[in-house]
Amino acid sequence: MKKIVLATLIGLVSNYASAQDEIKFAMEATYAPFEYVDENNEIQGFDVDLANALCNEIKAKCSFHNQPFDSLIPALKFRRYDAAISGIDITEQRQKVVNFTAPYYDNAAAFVAVKGSIADQAALKGKRIGVQNGSTHQSYLTEQMTGVTAVPYASYQDAFIDMQNGRIDSVFGDTAVVAEWFKKNDQLSYIGDPITNAKYFGNGFGIAINKDNDALLEKLNAALKTVKANGQYQQIFDKYFGE
Repeated sequence: MKKIVLATLIGLVSNYASAQDEIKFAMEATYAPFEYVDENNEIQGFDVDLANALCNEIKAKCSFHNQPFDSLIPALKFRRYDAAISGIDITEQRQKVVNFTAPYYDNAAAFVAVKGSIADQAALKGKRIGVQNGSTHQSYLTEQMTGVTAVPYASYQDAFIDMQNGRIDSVFGDTAVVAEWFKKNDQLSYIGDPITNAKYFGNGFGIAINKDNDALLEKLNAALKTVKANGQYQQIFDKYFGE
């Protein structure tokens, strides 16, 4: 009987250790090149490769879970996942709810429209502009550009399709993501200069973690520092953003 009990306890401890060695990342996988679903229905992208590099340093297993963008932070609060990596801007408002790692990508935001349809940012007044629901882009439009109508979408893919079909006038998104659209469509143009308002953009993307998980925060920050120092980060960056 003692042997059975001991074996059971060892099994429980082993299973617990294995569970602790997995980091569950939530992301919204329609945000190429940061995260997207490939032809094999697997999630790929810059954020995925970076997270895998960090997990390798921590000696943990990564798993990736596709969720709507506006549910990522609530999912962390309810402990459905350990972290969220999905091109999430570090903002003061979000930092009240979750912790962030050090920034892993510098970002700005840009307006894009069909060529010849909108002359400049002043001409956006009265226009319908697509944004991802729950994003800092949506907050910026509603708080800083009251003369426009922010049209929320579950994904930027849907917003882009609606812009092409004339249902909205422009899309407002991160510069790296918008740049991907230009590779596939030569009928687009930027509207004005990128936006770098520090309240919404310009602080970089960070990995979001539950407020009470300081241990994971420290591990990810240490791993991020390591992959930047040993060249892994630059290799991943060049893979997605190099010329």
